[in-house]
Parts: sequence; C-alpha cells; structure tokens
Amino acid sequence: MTSYASTVCASCGTELAPALLRCPACRALAHAAELSRLAREAAELETGGRREEALGAWRMALSLLPADAPQAESVQRRVAALVAAGAGAEAAPAPPAALRRLGPWLFGLALILWKLKFILVFVLTKAKFLLLGLTKASTLLSMLAAAGVYWSLWGWKFAFGIVGSIYIHEMGHVAALRHFGIRASAPMFIPGFGAIVRLHQHPATVGEDARVGLAGPLWGLGAALAALGIHLATGAPIWAAIARFGAWINLFNLLPVWQLDGGRGFRALSRRQRWTAVAVLGGVWFLTAEPLLFLLGIAGVVNALSQAPDEGDNAMLGLYAGLALILGLLSRLEVPTGAI
Repeated sequence: MTSYASTVCASCGTELAPALLRCPACRALAHAAELSRLAREAAELETGGRREEALGAWRMALSLLPADAPQAESVQRRVAALVAAGAGAEAAPAPPAALRRLGPWLFGLALILWKLKFILVFVLTKAKFLLLGLTKASTLLSMLAAAGVYWSLWGWKFAFGIVGSIYIHEMGHVAALRHFGIRASAPMFIPGFGAIVRLHQHPATVGEDARVGLAGPLWGLGAALAALGIHLATGAPIWAAIARFGAWINLFNLLPVWQLDGGRGFRALSRRQRWTAVAVLGGVWFLTAEPLLFLLGIAGVVNALSQAPDEGDNAMLGLYAGLALILGLLSRLEVPTGAI
C-alpha cells in the first residue's frame, strides 16, 4: 500500500503518525485531501470508460479509510459495482448454471474448457497484452537471466520454452488483477525459482484472491496444452518436454500452502469442499502415480483440518479439481528420448 505521510491534522493541527487513518483528537480523516483527489480521479476515469484504472483509484481510497468510516461502505459498493461491470470483458463469465450441478470432476473440466475459450478470445483480440511485461526492463532482463540459467542446464530451446511458459502463467495473474482493478508490478523472474508479481494493493475478499491465484495455473495450463499441440502437429520432441515440465511447474503451484496459488484457492473453500479437493487429489494420484500429487494431498489434509469459511466457493473447487486432473495427467506425458 502506498504511504501518505500526513504529519499534522488539517482540522485541528494534531500531529499524526503516518500509519493513522483518523485523527485521535478530532476524529477527522487523516488523508481527507488525498481521498478527495482519488474520488475525483476515479469519477473521471469512470466517465472516460477506463474501468480498471477507476477500480485501482477506488481501491487506493479504500486503503486510506478506516473500516468503520461511512465513506468506506460507499467506496466498497463502488468497487463491487465496477468489478461486476467488467465480468464479461476481460474475465470469463460464469459458466451455465447446468454445469454447477455436476460433480467437482466434471464441473472442473467443463469450467476449465469454458474459461480457456475466453482466454483464447482474450489473447487473440488483445495479443499485445502478452507483450506488456516485455516492455518493462526488469521483466525482460530477469527473464533473460533465468533463460541463461536454464540454457546452461538443458539447452536454449528448452530454456526459452520454459521461460515462456512461466511468463504466460504470471500474465494470467496480471490479467486477473487487471480485471479486479488491483495495481501490481510486471512479472519479475528469479532464476532457478520461477517468477513473481508484486501487488501494490490486495484483493478485498478471499474469493478475489482465489481467482487471482488460480488464474496463473489456468493460463499455465493453456501454455502447456499449446506446447502439446505443437508437438502433436510437428512431432518435435522438445515440445513434449516443454509441455510436461510446464504442467509439472503449474501442478506444483497448486500446493495448498502459504502464498502459493493452491493455498490462495483453498482459502475460498469450506471444510467440506477442502476434503472434496483432497479426494480429487487422491484420485488423480491413483490414476497417474505422480509423486507430487501425494504431497499436494498431504498439504490438503492439513488445510482441511484448519479453520475454513462456512460458505465455500463451488467455482473455485471445480477449477482447482479440474486443474489438478489435467495438469496431473500432463505431468506424466511420455517424452521421447533425447528431447532435451
């Protein structure tokens, strides 16, 4: 969160610590002037049709308001309205209601196909979005550094294939963050460890956080399927290796721990839904014998025994289950000898 260091209350002159949102003496808002500026800016952005930027301004205003301030409720309503207004533009709309009556396996598969369809349309119509991060020196230079590490180990073809897969995964997070109007950095690669996107603001609900988190593996799955498609079309074994390793990386990110994508997805699930996810992980492990799935299942059990919301998110359960199934299968893809 950006820090606005007010030193004196504009209403009564009391000295204020930078972290205070309200004057302890007169109870005036500590950042009243900045809040007025942000409200004007957000209104202008809305008028100009720039929904995502307007959302970012309103979220910044919300971070400067005490939770009990009357203005906070009004800003939260504005944020919710703008999020709802963008539901069809840059994120896949909710799948048909009939799909929700299916079990987590079939619902997850249907949900993924539904979302991948809209991702494909998004990329085809706004291809420049995928180039967005490459315009940032920090992203490009760190990407080349990561490629250099992988190149020294496995050769340049595999190196750039994997770096490209990781980049698409991270841009999935960026696309979801843009949809919710959350300001964040471009992807930054950490050679040997993947990449990160640093948030300048935070999702307002566990549901938003889950959608941002699972957007990475969803886009990563798209990259793995694209690599598999190229392999099937050309017969080039290197693409099979890229598809399998890319799937494994995204499967690892489904670990329901800490700030990994799976952990963020699990936080939106009720206890019953978490046990369902564990059962799905066990089933996929039985089908594939992928050792990583056993680790995911153990972490899922720990999560299921922890505190959970009473009302879970069925869409996130379906998405998590579907991702676990397809990525689990892809992670066991047979790669021809000498592919790397």
